Amino acid sequence: MSSNPTRPPETNGASDSEERIKRFLATASHDLQSPLRHIAMYAELLLDDLEETLDGEQLQSLRMIMEKAQTAQRLTKALMSLAGGTPQVTPEEVDLQALAENVWGELTDETAVGEATLESDGLPSIRTDPALFGLVLRHLLTNALTYRSEVPPHVAIAAEREGTDWFIRISDNGTGIDPAYRERIFEPFWKLPKPGTVQGAGLGLTTTREFLTALGGDISLEHSDESGSRFIIRLPIA
Repeated sequence: MSSNPTRPPETNGASDSEERIKRFLATASHDLQSPLRHIAMYAELLLDDLEETLDGEQLQSLRMIMEKAQTAQRLTKALMSLAGGTPQVTPEEVDLQALAENVWGELTDETAVGEATLESDGLPSIRTDPALFGLVLRHLLTNALTYRSEVPPHVAIAAEREGTDWFIRISDNGTGIDPAYRERIFEPFWKLPKPGTVQGAGLGLTTTREFLTALGGDISLEHSDESGSRFIIRLPIA
């Protein structure tokens, strides 16, 4: 592979926007800590009190509530540290195949996009922070499901090792990104125009890049045309 993704030089406007993002992340993460802590605490109490009376499906649902709340707690703490300039990263061995399938399953349930398919067989285990990298995948897969074409969405994830890095490619068969917008997609609060779509905050790709920087990696748009888009993530192996 001949090119490594690099971040363009910052302008004053970009610096101001990044400060706004950091304030937003710090405030939102701080405000979420208390309710998430209570959700996890009450779920744990219910498990202790009702474990003998619940059936298997009910127990699984309650354990899932507790695990998701704990994951969200960990993520918000990481976001607070990221906003403070000292990212809290907890690397561990992560089964990328299982993580991708889990995120995809959650998103297809949430969006109810019919006939969406994921191609990701044989992805390796990587050493990274599962909460932060899971959010990276969530942002990219959400975009693939949001900016879809008239055919059923199809996303392919592939990973290859080169030297001291993993290169992870995420391809979709969506509408592609107009050349006029390709330099702007990582800008804070900028939203790709799509009629009839509920627009988000415009921070998905921006925070994705910030998370990957905290993990020692980066992201870039490798290719996009009317047949779809392909993003490439670089992550250090160790």
